[in-house]
Amino acid sequence: MADTLYIVVPCYNEEEVLPITAEHLKLKMQKLIADKKVSNKSRVLFVNDGSRDKTWEIICALHKENPVFSGVNLSRNRGHQNALLAGLMVAKERADVTVSMDADLQDDINAVDEMLDKYYGGCDIVYGVRSERKKDTFFKRFTAEFFYKFMRFMGAETVFNHADYRLMSKRALYDLEKYREVNLFLRGIVPMIGYKTDTVYYRRDERVAGESKYPLKKMIAFALEGITSLSSKPIRFITLGGFLVSFISVIMIIYFIVRWAIGATVTGWASTICSIWLIGGLIMLSLGVVGEYVGKIYLEAKARPTFIIESVLNDEDK
Repeated sequence: MADTLYIVVPCYNEEEVLPITAEHLKLKMQKLIADKKVSNKSRVLFVNDGSRDKTWEIICALHKENPVFSGVNLSRNRGHQNALLAGLMVAKERADVTVSMDADLQDDINAVDEMLDKYYGGCDIVYGVRSERKKDTFFKRFTAEFFYKFMRFMGAETVFNHADYRLMSKRALYDLEKYREVNLFLRGIVPMIGYKTDTVYYRRDERVAGESKYPLKKMIAFALEGITSLSSKPIRFITLGGFLVSFISVIMIIYFIVRWAIGATVTGWASTICSIWLIGGLIMLSLGVVGEYVGKIYLEAKARPTFIIESVLNDEDK
């Protein structure tokens, strides 16, 4: 008998694209069920992340119209990663396997077939990876590739050109639940789980409607979140920088002592000012990085819930 699949789709202010996305996912799910790749208990699970538009009303209407659509309504906006985790945690109790994807239809839904093939072949996690970025502008392509390379350099192990389009088995989801971080970066946490993994390559399209929820400002914040949540390398770099500045300072002290001993005049105004600005900048940067980690420790110590579910729409629960 085929396993039960839940497609988890986080949604935030997606009233423009949601009806289009729902139609495409309904047809895909019907085909998967008809081909006996998944059971007829499989569902599309939309997660409303505290949207301010009619997203939840649309999800309720879709559920009423067709039981293939399920819904999770969070009590307030918690951000993409928390909303995705909420959907996965709800799905793990009902599904044998899940596929997470965004609501904008940029991820090729036909890649789900290949993901399921690899799952039935023994993989617990299958990553959806972009095969190319030819349609992106030079700036977007450069910043995106720099994002992944910089993350890896800073110690955050991620899959290159992979966002949150992935398949996860039930046991992988139960192990994901063991990670109790308040500061979530699933792209870095999921690879830590282990088990047999594989990748599926696909071409990413433009949004069919609506606006992107990840402009450059949010991408930078997202990168900083990932780096400081998964790696201590920034603090290590500060330590190394401190050793380097101290070493240079010792060299300069010796240099000035020698100059004084031989009677050379040292004016020193420009070098003094430059040194003050350099050391001051390094101190401020170091305090900022350390403060970022202290702030995360503060939030982790509080152990606040990453999400609160207000209601769930699912016919299987009746």
